[in-house]
Amino acid sequence: MKSKLLIIFSFFIILTVSSCSDWLDVNHDPNALEEIPDAKVLLPAAEVGIANNLMGWDFGFAGAFWVEYWTQTYTASQFKSLCEYLPQGFNTAYQSLMREPMTDLKRIKTMTAEDKNRGYYFVAEALSIFTWQIITDVWGDMPYFEALRADEDILHPKQDTGEAIYADLLKRVDELLSVDLTSSYINASSDFIYKGDLDAWLRFANSLKLKLMLRLSETPKYNNAEVLNFITNHQLLLSSAKISGTVWSDDQEGKRHPMREFEAGGANYLSTNVIAAKNFIDYLSMNSDPRLSNLFSGTKGAFFGDFDSKEDSDGNGKTDDKETYAKVYFPGNMDLMLMSNWEINFYIAEVYARASQNMQAKDYYERGVRASLDQHGIRDDAILDATGYAAWKNGTVEEEIKQIAIQKWVANANYQHIESFLERNRTKYPPVNDIDIASDRSAAYINFPAGELTISVKGRALLGGNLPASPLYPDAYIFRNTNAPAQKANVGEKVWWNLKSSK
Repeated sequence: MKSKLLIIFSFFIILTVSSCSDWLDVNHDPNALEEIPDAKVLLPAAEVGIANNLMGWDFGFAGAFWVEYWTQTYTASQFKSLCEYLPQGFNTAYQSLMREPMTDLKRIKTMTAEDKNRGYYFVAEALSIFTWQIITDVWGDMPYFEALRADEDILHPKQDTGEAIYADLLKRVDELLSVDLTSSYINASSDFIYKGDLDAWLRFANSLKLKLMLRLSETPKYNNAEVLNFITNHQLLLSSAKISGTVWSDDQEGKRHPMREFEAGGANYLSTNVIAAKNFIDYLSMNSDPRLSNLFSGTKGAFFGDFDSKEDSDGNGKTDDKETYAKVYFPGNMDLMLMSNWEINFYIAEVYARASQNMQAKDYYERGVRASLDQHGIRDDAILDATGYAAWKNGTVEEEIKQIAIQKWVANANYQHIESFLERNRTKYPPVNDIDIASDRSAAYINFPAGELTISVKGRALLGGNLPASPLYPDAYIFRNTNAPAQKANVGEKVWWNLKSSK
């Protein structure tokens, strides 16, 4: 019962934070401990706060639209701005992350810095590094070294480069991995993710370092031999870091998985605004992927970002705006993911592929696919058989990276949308097809490039025929910090490690 109350309390805090625009993030005093002075209470709130944002209003929806799992319906308008690549800063996610989880994690570290029991410090620092990585990967250059230091009268923290932030995050994770956890512990009841299992948290921290290292794969800083040595000498994630779907109360307002809340909480954002994008659902359907029925109710997808068509593109007698498209499906007991076991297996597979060690690459690629199937409750892995569409194929390094990335795209659907967006920015897979849907919708329908991304019909001109690469700087930062830079021109500005040539 106590755990249930904690999750409800945490969820209430997070949901109310997103509507309070005057709760300033970087100027909040993280050392004011008088409200909730116990790490055992702060930790579960921070865990839920991070996870909730990863599949919440900004990251959950934007990630799904920008990697073309979903598109906006023809009859509503809530998310047209995302599908049209219009300027937006993901302000809700930024404020929510900085105001609650990040300050709570700093409180925990402050309270436990001198404790012989290093458990709470270790977990708080691991989650802090993880969240900073998300923040800089999404927005790029941001306040970091001076952020969260209002107690030192730093009310307008200066902006730091993403490259400098990454260097420090890698330093921090190395220091964390040197912490002696002997005789340390955390209470199972105060840890929604691993129930107090510090061995699992050590694996999480190792996997976090792998993620940081591999995100730099297209930069001069990447050394695959170094990464290969790391994965062969460290224990990595076995079970996903997640908030179990068993904690939700699906029949009660404010106590659901965030996407279920958007669907069942009264606004019906999913049922009225979201339909399957043809790019993704056709790829699953044509390949008889067993995960399809767990992701959508129906099998028909719409052209991405094509809201005004009155044509009958498929020639079935109905115009596009009158078709019945597949809806998104989220069950009431949906797990809420921070870091998945499939993504780590796919990372390891990529490192081996880059080293031309095909047997190991195949092994971990297949582990990644099976981990995704397991998450969906699917035991049949026939898609990996020699005749299956997901069967491993030895090829060039780039060909192998592509097949790993495509299966990661599939696995992340409904679980890790912002991660899919970031990984697509890094690998450039799925690739972008230059098909101009609006110029000939019938031809586009017949020759549609399932499994590839298309440029939004309505947003085609805005970014010069390119995909979004990062949001604008959030309002809470750009308008309240005298050291903030000029606003980005649009959502097409790439972060520093996004260097691979392609759209």
